Amino acid sequence: IMEEAVEICKLRLFLKLVAQLESYEQIEPLPDIDFNVRAGNTLVGFTSLEEIREAATITADGQHRMLYAEDEAQLKRIEEDAELAYRKFRKFREMQTDHGMDASEFSTAKLALRERLDNLRDELDEYLGGEYGVKTRRRAYQQWRDSHQPFHWFVEFYGIMREGGFDVIIGNPPYLETREVCYSPRNFACIDSRAIHAMCIERSLALRARGGAISMIVPLALVSTQRMTILQRMLEKNRDCWYSNFSWRPGKLFDTVNRALTIFVSAKPRNKGETFSTAYLKWNADSRDYLTPTVRYAECPRGRRAFWAPKLGERVESSILRKCLSIGKTVENFTGKSKNRVYYRTTGGLYWKVFTDFAPAFYVNGVAGNSSRETKFALTDKGHVQPAAAVLSSGVYWWWYTVTSNLRDLNPSDWRNFPVPEAAMNDPEMQQLGAEYIADLRRNSAMLVRNQKKTGRTETQSFKVQKSKPIIDRIDRVLAHHYGFTDEELDFIINYDIKYRIGLDNLDRDEE
Repeated sequence: IMEEAVEICKLRLFLKLVAQLESYEQIEPLPDIDFNVRAGNTLVGFTSLEEIREAATITADGQHRMLYAEDEAQLKRIEEDAELAYRKFRKFREMQTDHGMDASEFSTAKLALRERLDNLRDELDEYLGGEYGVKTRRRAYQQWRDSHQPFHWFVEFYGIMREGGFDVIIGNPPYLETREVCYSPRNFACIDSRAIHAMCIERSLALRARGGAISMIVPLALVSTQRMTILQRMLEKNRDCWYSNFSWRPGKLFDTVNRALTIFVSAKPRNKGETFSTAYLKWNADSRDYLTPTVRYAECPRGRRAFWAPKLGERVESSILRKCLSIGKTVENFTGKSKNRVYYRTTGGLYWKVFTDFAPAFYVNGVAGNSSRETKFALTDKGHVQPAAAVLSSGVYWWWYTVTSNLRDLNPSDWRNFPVPEAAMNDPEMQQLGAEYIADLRRNSAMLVRNQKKTGRTETQSFKVQKSKPIIDRIDRVLAHHYGFTDEELDFIINYDIKYRIGLDNLDRDEE
């Protein structure tokens, strides 16, 4: 039914456009789709003559060799053939709109152009196959071509690449790991990221003109994971860069994509080159129409020592971040081998992260055990356990976690790198508040029961952290003194994300 409705809409639009035409001469023929829509693997192929030159120095067994005069002559001929194919393509485009063109002449020109392009593709595939160590005229070579689908930008868009590249590149690359594809990308600086979308970004940067711009929709990992640091540097080098960061709950940018996303723009700098970012944006369905118009950016520091680009949306956040980064110690400085443990869950808790000085209760079919989602770390000083639980349950930490992490799981680096003043860990009031907070968690907890096909009946101690918000606010007031926050900064921390953390829709949710 949906497909039929779409076709009806298309037909109505077509009839409406036709009704507006005064004569049939106004109708332009559709261009040949096989020449104007190019298909292939954007990560496998040559973008320039220099890349072809480099590949020509590699033999079929992977050894390097010097180029001889005949090699240089062949490379020159490839460039000349690419130039000639480009001219023929431009001529072919002119013929497409020439209503007086003889059909047979048009067909002959199209066939000649396709043959020339096919010959060039075959020749470049042989060069590239040598780089992959695949010999021609063997079954493995054809299998390699079928699986890798080489696409040579140098040939397919010769005119554009000759002029320096594309002025604008936009895209939504596949969110896949290299283990999930049947081809092997090579010669990418970000190859160690193992992310296909990262290599698509790098390839696009190679295709972009000097003054061009690039924008893509990618996973939030771009601004918040170690392996994407190299991409951040590439996007920001000699460019202005904007990162817009979008949550996936309660609203999503795309109905079928259950993950947080970043839309980046990298463009010619207005001055020296600056970076800007948004906060981690959340929205409800009824406010979606106002999402883009109300997006606000805050300047993001460059030359960052950390692997994350902070997700900031307010001026006050920049000040809070500077004060946090000025702290000389992190939670990791207080850890060590001991039985003084803090417990937390690596997954779950969309709006709260739970840290306790006890292992939450967990049963499988009535037998006590430990959840696979539960983990812990140890502190050197026993007196630091409850202050650490209080600090990591604070609004300050929730803000830090949101600003710096990928917001998927709670990784060790997420708490280890959190700056915490030593005076706060030794503050008797923090000790008292930590004990009070943990006791309140226990009092408001309940056993969450699930029946699973593989595991059976599981019972997990679940916490309604939002009911302990008044104690968390008191923790933040004490921490504000140790971090040197102003009244404005403290007010921002206490009310940060409060619409979703203490909203009516969230009040009765179990935070596991």
